[in-house]
Amino acid sequence: MVWPAPAKINLALHVTGRRPDGYHLIESLAVFTRFGDRVELALAGSDDFAVSGRYAPAVPLDASNLVLKARDALRLAAGLHKTPPVAIKLEKNLPVASGVGGGSSDAAAVLRGLAQIWGLDIDDAELARIGLSLGSDIPMCLAAKPLIARGIGDELSMAPDFSALGLVLVNPGTPVSTAEVFAALSSRDNEALPPLPRSIDFHSLRNWLEITRNDLEPAALAMQPAIGRALSWLNKAGSGFSRMSGSGATCFGLFETGNVAKRAAAEIRSRQPDWFVAATRSIASGAD
Repeated sequence: MVWPAPAKINLALHVTGRRPDGYHLIESLAVFTRFGDRVELALAGSDDFAVSGRYAPAVPLDASNLVLKARDALRLAAGLHKTPPVAIKLEKNLPVASGVGGGSSDAAAVLRGLAQIWGLDIDDAELARIGLSLGSDIPMCLAAKPLIARGIGDELSMAPDFSALGLVLVNPGTPVSTAEVFAALSSRDNEALPPLPRSIDFHSLRNWLEITRNDLEPAALAMQPAIGRALSWLNKAGSGFSRMSGSGATCFGLFETGNVAKRAAAEIRSRQPDWFVAATRSIASGAD
């Protein structure tokens, strides 16, 4: 059985404070895309883990991988007698350390998939609690619908009536350290997100995005100037709004239709064949 692990796109990300333990407080509007990684799970004679796909060489196969951490955490919570061995195959289509929550989304897919395969009586809140113990992005990746995340990313408010968006994702092939970006922030006590528009469509969302920020973008751009080139190519290809996602280096462009996004992606790919470029649509709030 196969579970999708969609990319997480931070359309806006405000850093609003810092806790005494060092964790940063954020407010972020995030959506999830149809394009992403894929996780295949099956009962097996012994535990196994394999990785394929364009970015497989960058994926660790040892216990540091979030996929295996998710398997082990769920097994510990449920008990060994309920969690027999499984074979996990990860198709890695998203760049690693790229600001789109790839590892967290992979882990979320494993948590959801194994809960079903193992037939566990476990609710969404418990899955989110287990996920949060592994990483602050995992609860929102478990939700995988348009949402606003607050706190350290664990306080979630779903965004209703949010239509699918036409997006182009571009990464110039430069991994960015999230910890280094946060450490380089010039300000950590910024204002919260403004209220969302009552009706969300391409135009109202674009206007709203214009008065928001990604507070991590200036620091990441200073570390990796190639991020600026990715944003420039998105704008040249006709993006209605362009911004870096998360801590980078993946950038997104907002397009009015999926067909326009596909044409823009083809144009950028022809000029930058070594970059990661994908045209996709976001998952709407009412999608199954």
